Amino acid sequence: MTANELIAYVRDTYSADPEYPWDDENFIFRHTANRKWFAVAMRLPYSRLGLEKPGSVDIVDVKCGPLLMDAYRRQPGILPGYHMNKDNWVTILLDGTAEDGLIRELMDISYDMTKNPK
Repeated sequence: MTANELIAYVRDTYSADPEYPWDDENFIFRHTANRKWFAVAMRLPYSRLGLEKPGSVDIVDVKCGPLLMDAYRRQPGILPGYHMNKDNWVTILLDGTAEDGLIRELMDISYDMTKNPK
């Protein structure tokens, strides 16, 4: 999944558009009701993620909570949350390493974990 495909998925699934709070290509997704972030997407050098690979990569950080953390971090393309609480967030590489179904699953979890309680 690419960053553009992620934007399309979030628009179609949650009716949320990306917001660009830093006046660059990095963006966030928020709930419309409570304004809480459920994802933040950035472009970073692989080296900033501790990966020995040249170039840069699009990533998305999503919340998944400590109970799910270990299982997801064992999947290809999933890392500890970059620039977020590493006990509650994971980073997903948007370079084809992580499977699209896994990305959608993690987006769904993050969306559910950050919405208002009923």
